[in-house]
Amino acid sequence: MNYDVNNYNAYNSGTTVQSMVSSAMKKVYLKMTFALLVTALVSFFCASSPTFQQFALTNRWFMWVMMFVELGIVFGVSAGIQKLSSPTATGLFYLFAVVNGLMLAPIFWVYTMTSIAKTFFITAGTFGAMSVFGYTTNQDLTKIGNILFMALIGLIIASLVNIFTHSSTLEWIITIAGVIIFVGLTAWDTQQIKRMAMVMPADQVNRLATLGALSLYLDFINLFLYLLRIFGSNRD
Repeated sequence: MNYDVNNYNAYNSGTTVQSMVSSAMKKVYLKMTFALLVTALVSFFCASSPTFQQFALTNRWFMWVMMFVELGIVFGVSAGIQKLSSPTATGLFYLFAVVNGLMLAPIFWVYTMTSIAKTFFITAGTFGAMSVFGYTTNQDLTKIGNILFMALIGLIIASLVNIFTHSSTLEWIITIAGVIIFVGLTAWDTQQIKRMAMVMPADQVNRLATLGALSLYLDFINLFLYLLRIFGSNRD
């Protein structure tokens, strides 16, 4: 039986790329899932601590400090991913997950456990569906991603404005817009990670996995928080 060598090499090249992409995406999802677990455990533990609750409620500066620490870690990992060693980048990512757990502890004081759990599963289902879509679609989502990024900037500005205006109407607009934006960003970020994995050298895969996990983690957390505004039930 005769074989076409060129087709055989092309086939093996294709399967090698697919294998690398699949391996990279598994690392992304594993790191993201572990980070979400860390955040959930830290958040629940702190929310259950009367000492932490009293400290957080009497020292409002603490949450502002944590917010700036979060921003510093995100920008540090994103900007320095090529300079940081893979273990360092991964360590900073999980540190971010811990800090975010501290930041999210108050949701357990505001919303019922049932509504938090319900919202989590809604978020997980929505996130999973959009991530699968972003991974499998042949449609180029670049233009949509650029639009969503600009919309995200507008969302941040509107949120800052509403801190001072306290408009309930603007709050609902922000909430609905936030859900739409992060649903779309989930698909776009997944596609971007997949494309980078296709051309990324093998020795850079762990760095890509950390950066990709951070992007999808942020999409998940933000989508969860906006959905919680819709589906969350306040404690009596």
